[in-house]
Amino acid sequence: MGSRATGVLTMHLIRCFAVGGFKINGPSTKDKGPMSSKEDQELSNEASQPQPTQAGRIETCTELVSKAMRCLENNDKQCVTRLIEELVRNQCHNGYVVGKEITNKVKDVVHELWLVSDNEHRCELLRMFRDLGLSKRWVIHTLKMRTNQFNQWIIRCGVEWKGKMLRNNVVKVVEDLLRKKFNWDEERACEELFKFIGIDINAFKRHGIEPCSWLKGLESLRDLRRPYWFGLARSDLMINKLSKYIRLGLNTTNTVSAVFFPVLLSTIKTPSLSIGWRNELPTPAKYVNEKITSLLYYVDLGVDAWPWPIELSVDELERILDGFSNEELAEYIAGEIDGDGFIWYNKYTNGKTAYVGITACRDCPKRIVLDVLKRIIARKFGIVGNIVHFETADALEFGGEDAVKLLRRVAKYMHHPLRRLRAELILALYDGRISREESERLYDVTKYEIGGPDVKRNNALEALVRAAPQTHTRGCKSR
Repeated sequence: MGSRATGVLTMHLIRCFAVGGFKINGPSTKDKGPMSSKEDQELSNEASQPQPTQAGRIETCTELVSKAMRCLENNDKQCVTRLIEELVRNQCHNGYVVGKEITNKVKDVVHELWLVSDNEHRCELLRMFRDLGLSKRWVIHTLKMRTNQFNQWIIRCGVEWKGKMLRNNVVKVVEDLLRKKFNWDEERACEELFKFIGIDINAFKRHGIEPCSWLKGLESLRDLRRPYWFGLARSDLMINKLSKYIRLGLNTTNTVSAVFFPVLLSTIKTPSLSIGWRNELPTPAKYVNEKITSLLYYVDLGVDAWPWPIELSVDELERILDGFSNEELAEYIAGEIDGDGFIWYNKYTNGKTAYVGITACRDCPKRIVLDVLKRIIARKFGIVGNIVHFETADALEFGGEDAVKLLRRVAKYMHHPLRRLRAELILALYDGRISREESERLYDVTKYEIGGPDVKRNNALEALVRAAPQTHTRGCKSR
């Protein structure tokens, strides 16, 4: 299935390495007993060492830059070289640490020294930059070179400047190791996810329902021409087309999607992860923290990699959907449901008990999809839906037998873990493979609690860490 759930693994590795092997879901330090006096002293000494403040660091960097400029005026290249080394060691070249104004001055010093140096000294500088761990990109930008010019210089100087292994390659190597040594796979990540949100997968398996069936068929999604991607793009998938690349992104605070999204995107390419904090509270917000962790997974592809239109009219959308075969249309609808859809069961009615729908904000471009889909599904499948209105959104909704008919067509193409599980449960009920009482009992554990501290909501980061391979094998080694 390829390298999946990589955002999960990446995040866990970052935490492990950053804190020297702290195991996120490991035992409390309270269980480890008292430290030895030697350990206590070492930690005390480490903690007591003063760390420079930003203001103090800026003052140091400013003074070093001034000295370097004076050395330049005196044509003392060795003096400037020593000061540049000191500037880098003090992080004066890092805009995140000292700000853009200081870093620009550092770059000016480096560039001026390069201009007044002979070839021999330039080679010395390149070796020093390499040994200091500066990135090729920083050096190329600072020296105002083109990449091919830089490459010519390192060849001329005989400088072996191997780039750092890409993070995605690191993740792949570690994942391969985990698979071989610890038998980790996507199935175990899926099981860990359901365990985290309180769903007993064995209870479903006893009735022939496989909770991790959403993993099946993901290989086919390596091809972006699959209608599933077009459906997802009409709902949750963000597409940003830039001059040199196109970015596909999926953003969530939801527990289930925190695992589902990286698995899905990694069928195309190992995704990157950006973690943010949301200050606006959802409604109701009684059980929500002031800041909600938001996870953005994204992949950057060639500018022409996306095969579907990004913006299109009602007529263009209808023409494309009408041209799909029945299976292609079913796959498209599955992408819509996985993104902005819902599947639910109402045990308090004697008539229409199953519901399937797709939502869209009332005053946004996505809204046009609902009317078009209603017509196409009725014309091709003979399944009739209704547009229902909520406070700020509309939905194309199918109920009862119509909902079941639609699920029979699209369920096999759905990959959202919880929606796929509900679909399989409803189909088992209507096929007579499970009693109504048992299906209602199992359905209850999949429901979201409105206004309550539901683990399925706003726990994206926790789910991400929980499903990481190392959290349920051996974890990181402690110090």
